[in-house]
Amino acid sequence: MSAASAEATPAPEATLVGRRVHVKVPATSANLGPGFDTLGLALARYDELDVEVIDDGLEIEVHGVGAGEVPLDASHLVVRAMAHAFSRYGRELPSIRLVAHNAIPHGRGLGSSGAAIVAGVMAAKGLLEPELDLSADDLLELATELEGHPDNVAPALFGGLTIAWMTPDGPRHKKLMVHRGVSPLVLVPEHEMSTALARSLQPQSVPHEDAVFNVSRSALLVAALIQSPELLLAATEDKLHQSYRAEAMPETDRLIRLLRAAGHPAVVSGAGPSILVLASDPSERADAVRLVEESADTAWQALPLAVDFLGATVTAADRD
Repeated sequence: MSAASAEATPAPEATLVGRRVHVKVPATSANLGPGFDTLGLALARYDELDVEVIDDGLEIEVHGVGAGEVPLDASHLVVRAMAHAFSRYGRELPSIRLVAHNAIPHGRGLGSSGAAIVAGVMAAKGLLEPELDLSADDLLELATELEGHPDNVAPALFGGLTIAWMTPDGPRHKKLMVHRGVSPLVLVPEHEMSTALARSLQPQSVPHEDAVFNVSRSALLVAALIQSPELLLAATEDKLHQSYRAEAMPETDRLIRLLRAAGHPAVVSGAGPSILVLASDPSERADAVRLVEESADTAWQALPLAVDFLGATVTAADRD
């Protein structure tokens, strides 16, 4: 944490009553093929929430994705993330009213849990300002502590294409702007996929030649996304994780093979089972949708999405 943040004197909890913030967080797609646990992309589909500090209790409303399914108590992931952020600065989470409007699919590889964590951290930032100023490194560290890996929370926080890595001093990131010719398409199935299950299928070691293969493709992928979209098909090849997880999502694997054989840069989105196609123009995106509609055994939702370049935002609302 930054020295300025650590030395700040927090205001009494009572001064927060009536304070309100609005938070908006984008979906993300991690890995992007060869960039396992390192590369992530922010996508223009958002969860939004309003948080108000109230006199007493905890009130939660959830609309959209997750309504009637996610917990409405202190175990709600946004609330847990807020409590974690407050605790790191010696604070107790005040009584709050939380109203969430969710559009990011759950359990589909689009970073819904990372978005919830980022939403909570950003809400805490908004409520604690101006008494406490959380830096970009502070936010990334708090979110990574809960998520476990920075590759989803980094693009959710900062937008664009992010490279995330761990150091002895905590997680770090580099944000890059994506070439305007890149046209992401996300194909979302009806069924969910457990990230824990996907990770359990990953071996502890891989052949040396496969590791070298992925190093080359990851480097090429960064160049393709920021400068040369025509290289995306070759740049999205992977030998590190997708083949090991294929048995848990056979239709995802089959459709990716079909898409790639037709020239579309298709990869597993995050831990799956959604598919990310990094098309180089809108017409290619439309062709990919038609191929899936003709070939899929089950229903898939096509989401043509722009890259989000802004990342998570928090805005304060005036008190009454």
